[in-house]
Amino acid sequence: MSAVCRPPQSLLVLGGTSEIALATARRLIARRTRTVWLAGRPGPALDRAAERLRVLGADVRTVAFDALDPESHETVLGKVFAEGAVDMVLLAFGVLGDQARDEREPLRAVRVAATNYTGAVSAGLVAAGALQDQGHGSLVILSSVAAERARRSDFIYGSSKAGLDTFAQGLGDALHGTGARVMVVRPGFVRTGKTVHLAPGPLSTTPEKVAAAVELGLRRGSETVWVPGALRPVMSVLRHVPRALFRRLPV
Repeated sequence: MSAVCRPPQSLLVLGGTSEIALATARRLIARRTRTVWLAGRPGPALDRAAERLRVLGADVRTVAFDALDPESHETVLGKVFAEGAVDMVLLAFGVLGDQARDEREPLRAVRVAATNYTGAVSAGLVAAGALQDQGHGSLVILSSVAAERARRSDFIYGSSKAGLDTFAQGLGDALHGTGARVMVVRPGFVRTGKTVHLAPGPLSTTPEKVAAAVELGLRRGSETVWVPGALRPVMSVLRHVPRALFRRLPV
């Protein structure tokens, strides 16, 4: 556990239309955050997200960002950091994919991997470098409980999150002592508009609860946050269940 952090005054969201990210932004604006950058694909959804945060009293700006265009990341994020210090970067973009269809159409699976892992590696390294250069700031990376163990039902998505999670942990170690830090957030099933068609698990959560956990993690200086917290001991057990038995579990 590192030093306790105050809520950020400035926030950059990578994945500016994410329900979890926007819930987090709302919570942080209510505490201390005054400047918010929403980075995402330009369009009505990004504009609406920005307007909803502006009415809460924040100075909200939008920036065109595409996870699948890593060659642009250094330029796009560089322009944001050139405007002033950024206290927190929230890496919240990602896609669930459609497991059954993605297995039949490998290029769709590649897109899931490229978005959730390759795009995140690129954006994460650029953001981490900028935070390190300014000497302070938190990079909060939304991972998933799916990263902990491969499941038949979502192993393509889970594998992309497993790669992201490992990357995030290593990046946190690389930044140790620089003034910048990484916090990995591992939510369980989150009930959002994108998951409304899926059956929620027994330890499902909401964007608002993830946001509350992020805020608490920042205040505590946590390196890893589980949402809900009960997932940590559950996954500690499931990681060690023999594969033959794990295949039969309703997880």
